[in-house]
Amino acid sequence: MTDHAPDAALQTPAWLRRALIGGAVAVMGLLVVLPLLMVLISAFGKGFATWWAALTTPDAISALNLTLLTAAIVIPVNAIFGVFAAWALVRFEFPGRRALLALVDLPFAVSPVVAGLCLVLLFGSQGWFADLLRAYDVKILFARPGIVLATLFITFPFVVRELVPLMQQQGSEEEVVARSLGANAWTMFFRVTLPNIKWGLLYGVLLCGARAMGEFGAVSVVSGHIRGLTNTLPLHIEILYNEFDSTAAFAVSSLLAGLALVTLVLKFWLEAAHADGLAQSHRRH
Repeated sequence: MTDHAPDAALQTPAWLRRALIGGAVAVMGLLVVLPLLMVLISAFGKGFATWWAALTTPDAISALNLTLLTAAIVIPVNAIFGVFAAWALVRFEFPGRRALLALVDLPFAVSPVVAGLCLVLLFGSQGWFADLLRAYDVKILFARPGIVLATLFITFPFVVRELVPLMQQQGSEEEVVARSLGANAWTMFFRVTLPNIKWGLLYGVLLCGARAMGEFGAVSVVSGHIRGLTNTLPLHIEILYNEFDSTAAFAVSSLLAGLALVTLVLKFWLEAAHADGLAQSHRRH
């Protein structure tokens, strides 16, 4: 009886559970589901042909290609950086470790617009590296490199922040055993560390990709809004909306929302696969 007393004490009244669940569903429906539904209704309001025509304009195709290209560059860079940064932060003690861990969170605290302005101060015509860039005829701002750098700055904490608590929770016992059995650092990493963190890594990569495709503020500052060259999908949507072409704006928005839904489906799949993996591991032990 006493063993079940704490569980009984934690039970909440049925009416309170229903109220909390109903409130959560109502808020999510009002703030998330309804706006997305309205975007889809507005996108297809004039028919599929109009929607397709808005997505197949040269500017829309260029914006989509640049968005996907940026994500394709940012995701592997952040994945590699995130893994080794998390490994260093968790497994090693060194001066400035806490400061470095705090710096990882900096993009979460700084406004994306401020991040874009920082890049302007570094790579603009009057920036710190202006003379060097002119000497080698390298263009960062109002070009694709600036968009990639801005997106990298905004998205690099996602993988690190997924892996650091996971690696702290797992501890280093298995890695110590592998080293004691003669494995070198790289063998230990690929045979022990990486398999243990793969689900957290995939989840962090997923979040990084979603943010990379939807980033607006920092990219807006450094892109120059050049049609067909430096406009990503969010910037293209803004231009269409400012030009009062709301049908095309909602059509392109539906494409971006579709990419977000794909990310959501992948998130559910990863969580389910992770749960199945944990269940199988528990059964083996």
